[in-house]
Amino acid sequence: MTGPSSTSSSVEVAVDPDPAFTVFTEEVGCWWLQGPINFFDSTRAYGVAIEPGVGGRLMEVYDPETGDGLELGVITVWERGARLAWRSSLDDVEIDVRFEPTSAGTLVRVEATIPVGGQDRGGTAWVRVTPAWFAAWADKRDGGTRMPTPLARLGIGVHYADPASAARWLRDVFGFVPASPIPEAGEAADWIELRVGTSAVILFAREGPTDEQTPVRHTPWVFVDDVDAHRERVGEAGARIVEEIWQHGARAYSAADPEGNHWTFAQSLPLMR
Repeated sequence: MTGPSSTSSSVEVAVDPDPAFTVFTEEVGCWWLQGPINFFDSTRAYGVAIEPGVGGRLMEVYDPETGDGLELGVITVWERGARLAWRSSLDDVEIDVRFEPTSAGTLVRVEATIPVGGQDRGGTAWVRVTPAWFAAWADKRDGGTRMPTPLARLGIGVHYADPASAARWLRDVFGFVPASPIPEAGEAADWIELRVGTSAVILFAREGPTDEQTPVRHTPWVFVDDVDAHRERVGEAGARIVEEIWQHGARAYSAADPEGNHWTFAQSLPLMR
């Protein structure tokens, strides 16, 4: 009989274990990257928060005054400077975070475990994003305001036959910064997001022919205050709706301009408004 499955990652930061634990827990709202699909409901989420102590909650915050929102998990271990663990409230994932002293600071290890027959509906995301997001914040937090960085209102979706290879090229040659690890060969690559400052460059798989004679279509992303009202106004103005409103983290729809170019309009994140 197959046992539980697990996945893990680690990153070393130039901060001692006790302050690293504090930064991880108290400043998670800063280092958890703002983005269209980085929340279960990006239209309402201001960020992520961790309530201290065993029994505390991990929250996707929809009301910054009260801290109310979507419960992501419940703390099961709280050992300041050493260990943090929680059980997901949305699936069967358990996360264990260890803070181990090193000569340069702290090695932060994140392990996700899924019990036999359990489901992962996003709980393992902490394993993927912590090395990039937490390390980046630990490096820059002393140099500026300790507030989350809002995403710019204009981004672009770019279509490639091999999005992962293209993402690596854009990273290595143009210097674009991956918002999360770029998938390896053979891994799913439905959404790859790079950053240019606070603007998002989103890579999608290209459909249809890939020869050099076929025009490449890119899709600007524009974040608006009220995507439902915007969709109604655009439709009434006679634009062709390419894709009706959908939601997967972001809430968005697509329309074509007079020359057939596609534009995606998405509900702005709260910190954009």
